[in-house]
Amino acid sequence: MDKKLIIAIDGYSSCGKSTFARLIAKELNYIFIDSGAMYRAVTLFCMRKNYINFRSLNTSAILSEIKNIRIDFVFNPDLNEYETFLNSENVEKEIRGMEVTAHVSKISQIHEVRERMVELQRQISVSEGIVMDGRDIGTVVFPHADIKIFMTASLDIRAKRRHSELKNKGVKIDFDEIKRSIIARDIADENRDISPLRRADDAIVLDNSRMTVDEQMLWIKQIIDNKRNGS
Repeated sequence: MDKKLIIAIDGYSSCGKSTFARLIAKELNYIFIDSGAMYRAVTLFCMRKNYINFRSLNTSAILSEIKNIRIDFVFNPDLNEYETFLNSENVEKEIRGMEVTAHVSKISQIHEVRERMVELQRQISVSEGIVMDGRDIGTVVFPHADIKIFMTASLDIRAKRRHSELKNKGVKIDFDEIKRSIIARDIADENRDISPLRRADDAIVLDNSRMTVDEQMLWIKQIIDNKRNGS
């Protein structure tokens, strides 16, 4: 029987990490966990409580409630994928909006929030195999993951992908605004004090700027085969 693997996928925003991770999980019949969705769910919770806006951040109020936030991933057979639930409410669509995107880096920089999310992530059983994507999976959450991938792509490509994603969801937004948002997110992720975005020393870099999804899947299958064969 093939050994069940822990596959950690880190990298920059709008590189297609979640899509890539979902496809790997489906291919291997593994559990997929979208760590970014967890931080987005916390951000949405804080926005609803008015603990965060463009002018202020009520950290003490957030910390007082962090243990009461429950995040689950529930499989939707109609969509054939997992959806994010915040305290039993399906928030998959709401957490993908630009307002949540604008605030999520501030929330993810709070030490206690990250501790709570890592705690929840590590509670997930790995007996069936797991694929998790984020920004500190291979460096913090699962430093001993069997396979670590660090994804990147050019700024223009990432902005185009994000623009297409939002357009398909009926969201109208200026392309240059998306680019500015991605640049700001990169700066925040790379320079935060807690678990900054960085490539693990043993991670394999995947620049998918000019790769199709099918090409990426062929690439990762070779890496998985090599890992299972001990090469």
